[in-house]
Formats: sequence, C-alpha cells, structure tokens
Amino acid sequence: MLFNSYAFICVYLPIVFAGFFLTARYVGHRAATLLLVAASFTFYGYWDIRYVPLLFTSILFNYFMGKNIGETSRKKLWLIIGLTGNIALLGYFKYTDFFIATINDLSGNAFDLPNIILPLGISFFTFTQSAYLVDVYRNEAAKHDFLTYCEFVTIFPHLIAGPIISHKEMLPQFTSEKTFHVNIENVALGLTLFVMGLAKKVLIADNLAPIVNKVFSMADNLTFFEAWIGALSYTFQLYFDFSGYSEMAIGLGLMFNLKFPVNFNSPYQAQSMIDFWRRWHMTLGQWVKDYLYVPMGGNRDGEFMKMRNLFVSMLLIGLWHGAGWTFILWGGLHGVFLMVNHCWRRLKINLPGVVNWGLTFMCVVVCWVFFRANSVGDAVAVLSAMVNVHNIALPDGGFYAKYLSFLSQYGVQFIKWTVTSSLLNTGALLVVLTVVLACFPNPQLFISRMQSHPRRMTVLAGVLGMLFAIILHSMGYVESEFLYFQF
Repeated sequence: MLFNSYAFICVYLPIVFAGFFLTARYVGHRAATLLLVAASFTFYGYWDIRYVPLLFTSILFNYFMGKNIGETSRKKLWLIIGLTGNIALLGYFKYTDFFIATINDLSGNAFDLPNIILPLGISFFTFTQSAYLVDVYRNEAAKHDFLTYCEFVTIFPHLIAGPIISHKEMLPQFTSEKTFHVNIENVALGLTLFVMGLAKKVLIADNLAPIVNKVFSMADNLTFFEAWIGALSYTFQLYFDFSGYSEMAIGLGLMFNLKFPVNFNSPYQAQSMIDFWRRWHMTLGQWVKDYLYVPMGGNRDGEFMKMRNLFVSMLLIGLWHGAGWTFILWGGLHGVFLMVNHCWRRLKINLPGVVNWGLTFMCVVVCWVFFRANSVGDAVAVLSAMVNVHNIALPDGGFYAKYLSFLSQYGVQFIKWTVTSSLLNTGALLVVLTVVLACFPNPQLFISRMQSHPRRMTVLAGVLGMLFAIILHSMGYVESEFLYFQF
C-alpha cells in the first residue's frame, strides 16, 4: 500500500487511527498494540501477501536470537548465528541473481537466473533487526516482550523504506502511557509533515520522473543540455521522492505519538561531502557508523586505516542499495570523495562557501548518474555527454532560433531535441528547485520556526488545506511507487 494512494489516505489511515485510540481507551493498551501490529502486517501484505510469512519468520528468528544472546552465556555464538541468518536472507533475495550474472560474465557460462522477486522493505527490516541483535549483545537493549518487538519492526510508517529506527529510542515510546491518548498538537504537526511530504512526491518528484526515464533510456544519444537536465532532474527527483516519503513517515508516526528520527537535513545545502553524508539519509549513515565503521576500527588506528574503513563502509552502502555494479561504483565514488575531503581538510585551505557548495553539489550529481543509470556503460555515456562541449544544441525554431541564432558561429547547433520540448520548462524548474533547496530550511525546522507565531500557523493551515486538495486532484488513480521501495 502506498502513502500516495486513495486507499491509504481515505480508508486505511482513518480506520487504523480511530481504531488504535478507541481500542486503547475502551479495551486496553495491549489490545491497541495488537491492532496496530495487525494493521501493519495488513499494510505490508497489501503489496504482496506471499511475503507476510517471510516477514513474520524473520521477526520470530531475530526475537529468538535476541533472547538467547541476552539470557545465555554463549552470547557471541548466538550473535554470529543471528547475523549470519540475516545476511543469508538478504543475500538470497537481493544478491543471488547478481552473483550468478557476474559468474556468467566472468566465466562465459550461461547459468539460468532464478529471477527472485525482492520482498518489499527487506533491506530495512533486516538492518533494523541486525542492529537490535548487536545491541542486545552489548547489553544496550531495553526490556520488551514479543508483541512490542513486533510493533518495533513492523510499525507501518517506517516498515517499507525507513527511517531506520533504533529500539533504544522507540521501545520506551511504544509502552509509554502518553502514546495511547490522542494528542491534538502531535496530530496537527503530523498532518502538516504528511501533506508537505506528499506534495514533494506528487507535485515535484512524479513530474520529474518522465524526463528522467526518457533521458536515461537514450543515454547514447544525448546532447550536452539534455544530459545535464536528465542528471539534475534525477538529483531532484530522488531527493523529493525519498525525503517526501521520510517526512510522511515521520508525520504519520507523530499522529500516533511516535517520534521517528529525522532522515534529511537539507543535504543539497552541504558544503562538503562529509557534510552531505551528515544530512542525507541520516539514519542509514548513523547505522553504518555504529555497526560497521566503528567496529572496523573507525578512526582509532591511524589515517590509513581510517580511510580504509571509510571506503569499505561506502562500498557496503552502495551494495546495500542494490545488486549491481552501478551501485557499487556509486558507493566507491562517494568513498573516494570522502577520502579526498578528509585530506583536503588537513591542508586547512579555506574556500568561499559558494565554491564549496558548488563543488559538493557537482560531485553529488555525478554520483547520482551511476545510481540511476541502467548500466555502467549508460552512466559513462551520460557523463560523457555532460562534458562534451562540442555537442551543445538548442531546440530548432521559436525563441531560441530567432534570438540566439548568433550562437551558431560559436559551435552551438539548433536541432530538434531527441528527448522532448518540455525539457525547456524542466530546465527552468531545475533552476528554481536549486535556489529553493540551497536557501530554504527543511520542513521540520520550518515548522518549528512557525510554531512561535500562531497567526502564521493559521495561515499555514489554510495553505496546507488547499495544497492537500490540489494533491488529491493531481494523484489520479495510477499509483506511483516511491523510488526507495526497490532497495
């Protein structure tokens, strides 16, 4: 089930919201928790009911492993068994086809691919539960029972695509008395974030998608401007799609009195690659730091080991996102850029902020080309077009041909663009989005500033009401998936 669907907004959410709080009031907290867990499994099963048993088995396995780690003397053995089981599950569903295809390419064999369907959200609920096992081993786990653990893993706002939550932060909230009573302020703030996130997805990300798909499907036949517009369009599409989902999830959590961690903090305002990864997919970055980078040694064993640990962590982040060489190269590039960034900091050379921002943003855009491309060859083709200044072309006819024809003497061509004439409007939109993302705060900070001004909040409520009506009209009846569902 998708957040941006009539079924979710008009049916599922009102029923679950009312059912949870009414059950908590008239039946009891345990019954309300059970209802929310059942509703979350229903939410997951709506997509493909075949994988509900897989999710439940994963929960049973990890809960049992956690009990053994916490209550027996052979903690390390049970931790190894638990982590091995999680890695095996993720490896089978996510990497089997990639592994066999790579063997075929290297050996010249033609082993059949099983074409395994990736269960929705498997990367997220596997990472969440693996962190839980490690924390139990470290004696950092809060007390809980099986029902509360099920709620922690399956709670529907975060189940499919995050944010990645920590049981240390969430389990106390699940059992708090305040959670089971309607909080009007939390509901209002939650709805505000939900509508803002929905607007990002429906009004911006979904409208950039056709341009992105068209450009990357014609990677070998792009002009300079077409390649840049395609790369920038995907840069913004991914941000508005994923940050929109995260804000919707955080907003939904607030409606149920649950505070999920912030996942984005204006990442395209970053002035270094180090800063970018402190702002982009923050819960994944924190997970990798706590459970990969630091256990490998972090920055404790000298500069070389620090760089190695950083690079390996980024490679694994790339592999976590997808089973393909494009994702591995994306992670590797980020690893290289981060290492260069750390080395540059040691030189203590200060550049103007706008220069730092521009260099960082361009590095991010280049990396996104690999992330989106269908193959490494396509990524190279798009990047080649982006630097080919001898292939600059403007649309033939209209304003450009009439008033800019003098540019032809400088090698600019006037041709019928191979993608679509709407690229012109997209280019203008990208300029506006760049300014907005570079200058404006993230929605959570924006709302916190507005809260101290009641009149502004009243105006904001009216604007959001109109925006919500526009969104409902714009959604149509064709549901558009969130990009991170594929991971």
